[in-house]
Amino acid sequence: MPEDDETIDRTARALRRRRGLRRRRAVVFTGLGVVAAVAAYTVLAAIAPLPAAAEAASASSTSTITPAAVQPAFPAWGSAAVGMVGRDDLLVKNGSMASEPIASMTKTITALVLLDKHPIAAGSDGPTITFTNADVQILQQVWDEDGSWAPVSAGEQLTEKQALTAMLLPSANNYAISLANWGFGSVDAFLTYANSWLSAHHFTGTRLTDPSGLDPGSVSTPVDLVGIGKLVLADPVLSVIVDTPTATLPGAGTVNNGNQLLGQDGIVGIKTGWTDQAGHCLLFAASVTVHGHPLKLVGVVTGAPDYSNLWSDVPTLLKSVEDGFHQVNVGTASTDYGSYRSVWGDSADLKSEKAGSIFVFSNAPVTVTVRSASVTLVKPGDAVGTVTYSGSGQTFTSTLTVAKAVTDPGLGWRLTHPLLLFP
Repeated sequence: MPEDDETIDRTARALRRRRGLRRRRAVVFTGLGVVAAVAAYTVLAAIAPLPAAAEAASASSTSTITPAAVQPAFPAWGSAAVGMVGRDDLLVKNGSMASEPIASMTKTITALVLLDKHPIAAGSDGPTITFTNADVQILQQVWDEDGSWAPVSAGEQLTEKQALTAMLLPSANNYAISLANWGFGSVDAFLTYANSWLSAHHFTGTRLTDPSGLDPGSVSTPVDLVGIGKLVLADPVLSVIVDTPTATLPGAGTVNNGNQLLGQDGIVGIKTGWTDQAGHCLLFAASVTVHGHPLKLVGVVTGAPDYSNLWSDVPTLLKSVEDGFHQVNVGTASTDYGSYRSVWGDSADLKSEKAGSIFVFSNAPVTVTVRSASVTLVKPGDAVGTVTYSGSGQTFTSTLTVAKAVTDPGLGWRLTHPLLLFP
């Protein structure tokens, strides 16, 4: 072979060897690159942050629980209203709320006004009152008017508390007038003081024209009367008197409480009343326990055709009002607060760490506010938010945890879901 051809052949073989070497190097380097890329991806996938679990409940959600509305058993006659000590508004009402004659319920106002002017010190029965011939003449006047009365004689002496008892239990008109004269010097002076007192206490629908209630000009509203009843219960002297079934007094003898419901269904007072204009009336109070909560209910019914209707219908009304209170159980294990659901298939329900209750009347709403945090991995017992219940001036808050864990899905899931890890 000529020298030039041999040289060319050697050169070609060398070029081919170099190209082969480059190809082998390229394959090796490519393989190494793939291995490195896979290793890097594996490492990155293993340490990449997981997407947060989706929350079935939003980060801040609000809902409302509405209990059943009260179904008051109002009498078929007259007007009625029921309130509660410690609460300004009425619980229920029915019929006219206008000012109307209030008969002998007037005597509760007379008693409150008298004690405002002549308070009885704790542990005392008050000053001694000596009755005179003028008081006997008042009794004669009450007889002529066919009003309710209790015996009185000239020279008779009663303490202020005893005289109030003689007025309130048998509803004695003559003692109402005698006490007005004793306490204020005259009935007119009493009326001036009483109406000023009513105005100062914002009983704008109430006005007195006499101390006994026989005069139809002595008027009030059911709303005012419930407020007046609360003041009677708050007074340490009157609250005892109106809850007394019978008493024996010097001169007046034995007097009986005209309220035949006293001692039944928790009833602790307060005052009956009757005139042609007012009908048969009862201002009443009851100490009851509902769902473990001690309550003082104060109510009034007016315009009954007779007392037998009062004795049968008032307890029915009272029971229906008691049934209108609800103990709303909150934070219970059965309540659905939502759940966390991960994209890799784990789920965990939210649960409240403690249970409680909210005490409400009728359909008063209870607001439920759930606040939950964004989580990725979580284990049972981890605090993930709160639930707060609010209603009727009460608030209950509990920590929210999860019932089961949301765990890492593992390397296999991470390697096969790059778009979820590296969006």
